[in-house]
Amino acid sequence: MLNRKQTPIFTDHQERDAYAWFSQRAWVEVDLGALSHNVKELVKFLSPCTQLMAVVKADAYGHGAVAVAKTVLEAGASWLGVATVPEGIQLREDGIEAPILILGATNTPEQVQAIAYWQLQPTLYSAKQALEFSSVLEDISYNLPLPVHIKLDTGMSRLGTNWQEAAEFVQLVQGLPHLHIASIYSHLATADSPDTRVMTEQHRRFEKVIAHIKAKGIKIPILHLANSAATLTDAALHYDMVRVGLAIYGLYPAIHLQSQIKLKPVLQVKARVTQVKTITAGTGVSYGHHFIASEEMRLAVVGIGYADGVPRNLSNKMQVLIRGQLVPQIGAITMDQMMLDVSSIPDLQEGEVVTLLGEQGKEQISADNWANSLNTISWEILCGFKHRLPRVTVI
Repeated sequence: MLNRKQTPIFTDHQERDAYAWFSQRAWVEVDLGALSHNVKELVKFLSPCTQLMAVVKADAYGHGAVAVAKTVLEAGASWLGVATVPEGIQLREDGIEAPILILGATNTPEQVQAIAYWQLQPTLYSAKQALEFSSVLEDISYNLPLPVHIKLDTGMSRLGTNWQEAAEFVQLVQGLPHLHIASIYSHLATADSPDTRVMTEQHRRFEKVIAHIKAKGIKIPILHLANSAATLTDAALHYDMVRVGLAIYGLYPAIHLQSQIKLKPVLQVKARVTQVKTITAGTGVSYGHHFIASEEMRLAVVGIGYADGVPRNLSNKMQVLIRGQLVPQIGAITMDQMMLDVSSIPDLQEGEVVTLLGEQGKEQISADNWANSLNTISWEILCGFKHRLPRVTVI
């Protein structure tokens, strides 16, 4: 990794030399310095007894799982969260030794064996699954107790055992050979909403279950409930650990939480101008001619499109940054290219850098801007950038 004044390098399997980077038509730029800043700010925000789990599923929300995992651990995170067994294996293969929680469903013998071999930690959510884990570990003569994490459904209606049956489930798991309960957790459905009634009810249910379990004499090493939004909302939700995804990448789960902590966006999306031309009044642009030039204008073609993760529904709705100046995108976004009205930059040259997400000068375009235009969420925007866009890291 190099500093900003030097040529960025490619990470992991996408390593290239400097010349190759300069020839790229488009790329995702990942600021590991901003990532480290965000983690350190979050750690300071928590009490000393609360650990930080960095959620790096979905290739770290499109930022590059291995580089992100190594950075967040150096910055103060102590756990990693992934969705699938292969995501966990990828981190182990790159030498990462921190505890890794698999947040998603695992239930086949092959998955159980892989979890045991790679020292991953699964989520348990049903009696059938727990019995399967114990049986497979017995069959392979697994001698060590496998750390498992019990997921409660307190109102998300997603993965998890029903909270009203949780105490009995915990007793079952505690009595099974080869399994060790490492934590009990749940997930909040509406933590990003200013209306806290549902979250408060889920919190109440969680507290009730935990009290019931403790009354049975069962010790729970770690309790965790908070996602990014809950982490920024209420310290009472922090417990022994928080699971932070979006916030470590520098985005806020909701506008009303922006005052809680200073975060820096980690990801930028950039591309190069491939052609500059003049078109006359009445000229149609791109498929369907959904944009017709009302006067003579300078048009720039840029080498990035919907196959790279730029939503086609942003056509004629988005702006980009060139030389620190906002310019409009025009016409339908195509698979590999888009067009811009660059009449305000008459001396624009081919090869110049266009920032689609990120900042130039005093201007900034965020994933939230795109999400608001599309009536979606910033999580979906970040996870949408395809891997034919190289991930370039800077510090």
